[in-house]
Amino acid sequence: MGIVAKQSFYNIISILIAFAIGAVNTVIFYPRFLGEAFFGLIVILLAESNILQPIFSFGLQHTLIKYFSATDDHREKDKLLWFSILIPIGVIFPSGILFFLNYDAIGHYLATENPLIADFIYLIFLIAISTAYFEIFLSWVRVQKKTIVGNFLKEVYQRVLISLLLLLYAFQWIDIQGFIYGIIIGYYLRLLIIMAYSLSLYRPVLIFELPKNYRQLIGYSALIFLSAFGASIIIDIDSAMLGKLVETKYVAYYKVAIFIAVIIDAPGRAMFQIVSPLVAEALNNDNKKELESLLKKSSTSLFLVAGLIFLLINANIDEIYKLIAFLNGNESFALAIPVVLMISTSKLFTAVLGCLNNIITNSKYFYFVPFFSIGSAVAVIYLNIVLIEQFGFMGAALATLTVISVFNLVKLLFVMRWFNIHPFAKETIYLLILIVFLYFGFSNVSIGFTPTIDILIKSVGITLIYLSVSYFTKLSSQVNRFIDNILKTIRSAIG
Repeated sequence: MGIVAKQSFYNIISILIAFAIGAVNTVIFYPRFLGEAFFGLIVILLAESNILQPIFSFGLQHTLIKYFSATDDHREKDKLLWFSILIPIGVIFPSGILFFLNYDAIGHYLATENPLIADFIYLIFLIAISTAYFEIFLSWVRVQKKTIVGNFLKEVYQRVLISLLLLLYAFQWIDIQGFIYGIIIGYYLRLLIIMAYSLSLYRPVLIFELPKNYRQLIGYSALIFLSAFGASIIIDIDSAMLGKLVETKYVAYYKVAIFIAVIIDAPGRAMFQIVSPLVAEALNNDNKKELESLLKKSSTSLFLVAGLIFLLINANIDEIYKLIAFLNGNESFALAIPVVLMISTSKLFTAVLGCLNNIITNSKYFYFVPFFSIGSAVAVIYLNIVLIEQFGFMGAALATLTVISVFNLVKLLFVMRWFNIHPFAKETIYLLILIVFLYFGFSNVSIGFTPTIDILIKSVGITLIYLSVSYFTKLSSQVNRFIDNILKTIRSAIG
């Protein structure tokens, strides 16, 4: 098993574990223990922290990935690593002064519909610092092509942390303020762990010099910062704006729907942990053949796996929400069912593009990335303002679907024009037909048992048909090899 397949396999296992824990938190613990209001409050605070985080990291996590493999000089590598650690301080320190000097005004602005937010906005700033440095040290680990521990800390750790805090809150061992403090302490402990691990892999010599190409590094970081800031707005602005425009309970309904839909991201998040440095290497070595191979393989494999997850979610969505209502005693969450289809469709479109975003970000055309991201951010903010007022949280989902779809198409046309490559193959069309056929074939089927049994029966049927057709028609050689390895392991175990 190659480095991509092996580490992607372990990463996707940890991400699936993370989603399982997250499902328990989102569907059961949050609604039951915190209630709709506090659940929505935590969602809003973390969303606003995620929007702030790219400002503090200043794009340096991406700069590390692009430039670390561009030189064989260990001295320059060491200077790059120290550069990535020290530069954010120059952003965080003045930002902190402005934040706390205007603390009351910021709290008043954010608490238009939800007064509780004003009491806890310090979490936004403190968590943003922690996650900014975590992402930088995570990239430090990724350039060593060691992604498993970092991915576990990124995906599983924080969900386990939330589970423990929710249980402590449920047993009344902490109050909501203790819950907030627990999140902050837990995130900084995670940062210390990734710092220790990254230093165990590669310990740079302290050099009081700027890298030779520091102007280039700052220019690239600034552009990627604009891109990352725009991307974070696209991801989290809906929850943040909903927190200002609607009651927190609707943010909670929306968050559950978003959580269900973004499970489709799991395969991509696992694969890109290791594919991103490989894309950077292919570009640095001007290896177009390898670049095209990475794009097509990642596209077909991700579309196949994401397509199966899309079907399992949307063909069972009514039963899933019946189960949610049973588990937390609140049928109101089902109001957000259409959100699941809209967001999961946008995620499926993103999956079929494979590592296209990595190619643009790590190429000589990286200066176009901020235009894509800022354009997307402006569009999504405008559409959220217009559509939330008209359709409530459904408008937020529609805004996200529209913007992601349009700008995915723009980026696809860009890569086709400037790199003369694209992610599609004939297998892409076959997979699309298979997904559409199974969606309409199973989504309206009602078996009539309990929600759990209905989900199980339909999921087994969908999985068997989907994987059998995919395997025997050889739609993805990588997925077929993965299945062959599993079958070989089973045969060996049986004897």
